[in-house]
Amino acid sequence: LSIVGALLAIAFGGLNVAIKAWRQGEDRAEAHQHVRSIALILARAVSATHPYRASRGEGPDPVVLFAGTDKRIEFVTQAVPFPGPTAIAFTAVVFEMDDGGEPGLVIRQRALPNREPFSKAEIVYRDASVTTLKLEYLDDGAWRDSWDAGETRTMPRAVKVTVGAKLNGRTEELPPITVSLRTTVPQ
Repeated sequence: LSIVGALLAIAFGGLNVAIKAWRQGEDRAEAHQHVRSIALILARAVSATHPYRASRGEGPDPVVLFAGTDKRIEFVTQAVPFPGPTAIAFTAVVFEMDDGGEPGLVIRQRALPNREPFSKAEIVYRDASVTTLKLEYLDDGAWRDSWDAGETRTMPRAVKVTVGAKLNGRTEELPPITVSLRTTVPQ
């Protein structure tokens, strides 16, 4: 009986280790899949960026609506991250890390044409599990931390997006995704 008891204790101990490893693998896969889906939403929308010219505010002068920093990007896209009930050709979109009340990723969007397309864009998605959003902009072979098409009158050649999230106690950060942009700006 003592031999059988010892064998059962060893078997159940091994089973317990296997179940814990399985749960950790599931948690890691879920966290990785979540951050991957966020990165793909961002990359898809950025890849359809259009060099749309309009006024940023109340001013009459049209500029290319594209600007970004290392934690925020404003652009006009033809691939809306979260489509509404009706089809729209162009949408102003803002991706940013909100360090205010509830930290995390915030996605805002507003149909165009409209005045103040970025400042009056409505929140369509908020994800507090996103802990990292890093953006870089390619300019003739060099990566920059910020870009303003209104000042440079050009679009960056590409945008590098890095996303990280914490889910179920696990932190996952994907390698950067580089998205090429349409660089010709309409006159």
